[in-house]
Amino acid sequence: MKILAGLIFACAMAACAADGPLRAGMIGLDTSHVPAFTKIFNDPKATGDIAGVRVVVGYPGGTDMPASRDRVQKFTEQLRQMGVEIVDSIPKLLEKVDVVLLESVDGRIHLQEAIPVIKAGKPLFIDKPVAGSLADAIAIFDLAKQHKAPCFSSSSLRFNPGLQALLKNEKLGGIAGAATWGPCTYQEGTPDLFFYGIHGIEPLFALMGTGCETVTRMKTKDTDLVTGVWNDGRIGTYRGIRNNRAEFGAVAYGSKAILQAEPGGGYGELCAEIGRFFRTRKPPVNAEETIEIFAFMEAAEESSRQGGAPVSLASVLGKAKAEAAKKLR
Repeated sequence: MKILAGLIFACAMAACAADGPLRAGMIGLDTSHVPAFTKIFNDPKATGDIAGVRVVVGYPGGTDMPASRDRVQKFTEQLRQMGVEIVDSIPKLLEKVDVVLLESVDGRIHLQEAIPVIKAGKPLFIDKPVAGSLADAIAIFDLAKQHKAPCFSSSSLRFNPGLQALLKNEKLGGIAGAATWGPCTYQEGTPDLFFYGIHGIEPLFALMGTGCETVTRMKTKDTDLVTGVWNDGRIGTYRGIRNNRAEFGAVAYGSKAILQAEPGGGYGELCAEIGRFFRTRKPPVNAEETIEIFAFMEAAEESSRQGGAPVSLASVLGKAKAEAAKKLR
């Protein structure tokens, strides 16, 4: 029955694509990504994968987190002025859309907001952070696998042209290590690096790949310095910056050269990936890598609690998987 349902849904998606853009809904209208993404997808001059999606309805959501509470009304009104219908529940939104972008700035509610979307089998993009805890992130992807619902999450920094060019640069040779950096503000209620550190850690994993085994973290008022050791002996580092000049950057230490990513890029590259994902149902970032990224950040949190001691990803993953299983019972 699940296979048949999947085929029916795929056929419906194909028919919709033939008739016009996929209808997209946005859940959580409390981040600047909401009007920015809508402007990109709903641009009448859009081409390619971006032109295949149109944002048609939004559900405001919101929580008591200041970044949500103080902005949800503003961004909801901006979306309304862009011609997007506003509804008062996720079920009402799901009745009107083919695909969903979960944009809520407060990752703590992502699991509860994702559940009805996943159970409805709608392709789902979850904006950063994928969840407010590692256990919730695992639960989301486990549920998506159970219901065969396509799902992915990523920071826009992964798809920046400079980083992608670095990955394809043959002058580099094999990547023996990498360092990334960027702004790193915290948000009360979630692990320190989840809120903004993800933007620098995502490129680190884009360069290094999966396989990180242990993490150590040094933390001061102005700086986080997180070091990961991979299972092949390579080392990758992330520097989170506060109260000083802060911009995103990445360096790859290659077997043939040491090269830095060129700055630039925006949301367009991520939106193109989202559009392609919605059409093909194939995520550009797999669940295993996203879970490892969040395990890396959770291990960094634990390392800080232990005064900078090395923490294995296996240890935090074991605990989080047990918690995730309880959430899905």
